[in-house]
Amino acid sequence: MKKIPGLIILIAITFSAVAQIETRVLPIIPLPRKVKYSSDDFVLTNKTIIVLTNDKFKPEVDYLNNYINTNYGFQLPITSVLPTDGNYIFVTQPDFEAGFMENYDLSINQNQILFVAEGNAGLFYGIETLIQLMSIEKTPEIKISCVQINDAPRYQWRGMHLDCCRHFFTKDEVKKYIDYLAMYKFNVFHWHLTDDQGWRIEVKKYPLLTKIGSQRKETIIGKPAWDKNGKPSTNDKYDGISYGGFYTQEDIKEIVTYAQVRHITVVPEIEMPGHSLAALASYPQYSCSGGHFETFTKWGVADDVFCAGNDSTFLFIQNVLTEVMELFPGKYIHIGGDECLKDRWKVCPKCQKRMKDEKLNDENELQSYFITRIEKFVNSKGKQIIGWDEILEGGLAPNAALMSWRGTEGGISAAKQKHLVVMTPGKPCYFDHYQSKDKSKEPLAIGGFNPLDSVYAYDPTPKNLSEEEGKYIMGAQGNVWTEYITDFSKVQYMSMPRMAALSEVLWTPKEKKNYKEFIARLKLHSKLLDKMGVNYAKQFLLK
Repeated sequence: MKKIPGLIILIAITFSAVAQIETRVLPIIPLPRKVKYSSDDFVLTNKTIIVLTNDKFKPEVDYLNNYINTNYGFQLPITSVLPTDGNYIFVTQPDFEAGFMENYDLSINQNQILFVAEGNAGLFYGIETLIQLMSIEKTPEIKISCVQINDAPRYQWRGMHLDCCRHFFTKDEVKKYIDYLAMYKFNVFHWHLTDDQGWRIEVKKYPLLTKIGSQRKETIIGKPAWDKNGKPSTNDKYDGISYGGFYTQEDIKEIVTYAQVRHITVVPEIEMPGHSLAALASYPQYSCSGGHFETFTKWGVADDVFCAGNDSTFLFIQNVLTEVMELFPGKYIHIGGDECLKDRWKVCPKCQKRMKDEKLNDENELQSYFITRIEKFVNSKGKQIIGWDEILEGGLAPNAALMSWRGTEGGISAAKQKHLVVMTPGKPCYFDHYQSKDKSKEPLAIGGFNPLDSVYAYDPTPKNLSEEEGKYIMGAQGNVWTEYITDFSKVQYMSMPRMAALSEVLWTPKEKKNYKEFIARLKLHSKLLDKMGVNYAKQFLLK
């Protein structure tokens, strides 16, 4: 890497200028690995210059300039030469290659802002930190607190999920959601695109998936009812309003590019072998019964699944995945694998024949056969599968990664088998659960209770894993299932500020976390959320 003349001198000047350290609460979330505060401010105006000596960082510098222009009404000139007077922002690389592409240093004194980052992602995260430090008011002068920061993430997988099947969200709303992820330094957007209640992604080879599967005739009002024997009631009420929506392949490409600019990988989820009623309503020949289906109108699990005994089922799924993989450049394809009702397989002659031919002992092993067969195809395309922890049943596919949602046991088991794991247990990582014990003051939720403090207290690495086994824990993820989340304003309410708390779980060193101090920073940070027009849950303001 080319050495930058005078870089060491610049850093020394900056550090000495922040030598007068005092305790100061600043609205930085997630909390950096190391941070020192000064009582001084850097004042950014339209006369401030950005000094860029390496064009590889131009996309991130443009991102910063676009933010300043959108929120404050001016842009900063860019040059490759250090100015002789006036203040400036200097972007550069360290004098060595260490391979820490998400790390960054940010030093701010009254005269300069200095970014040092080896990778583009690191510079982007430093810019997001800088944005949080900017004064909220739209004036010709932007005050930025002087700090000295050395920062790096704790985990490699820092994920948030959004279910667009139960309720559909527009392309622009999805982009807003990605903006929230970027602000908190998440690097994975898990996009739930197919389920019983709707198929949301265009597949050109199978147009009925969006013509039929993206639509349902009506939506249940409130929660499904159950009779005294625990069976579904016939007294459910429906709104009688047809509901639908899907993303074209051009929409998908636009959103993926939008995320890439923010150093976020989009992981699509294509559900199989269960949660597939929207697909089977479109192409019933790939079900076990071959009967007539409608896209599910209530929440729960539909009573038919992909037929594991029909070779044409696998060809259909492979064709779908081929188009999907061309749209998403990331490493992982999520294949679901959860809540598959295997009773249908027990009475399906084709599935039973498959079990006999493959010498499978039970339907759990048939699911493992199904997932492993899909995995081989995905691997042949240079990708890897990831699935919910039910894919453990009957044996985990050789190269599969796992998301542990039914507690932590699945993740622990997979890590001990040397499989990569993302921890996302329902408690506390399901953000469709209530945030307050007083449910009467909360919007309708699926149930449960995951308050802000429980999210903040979570540690993704189970204590009963050895140090070596713990290396298989890639990180964690928050999930926003939308059975009872009907519009984007409610998505905001259910995810924010729990998303902020989870970001600190995944980024900040464990020993640096302090919930009381987090709340103090969050109260200041909430002014930025107000400026952004975010409908966030405000219980923390009462603490």
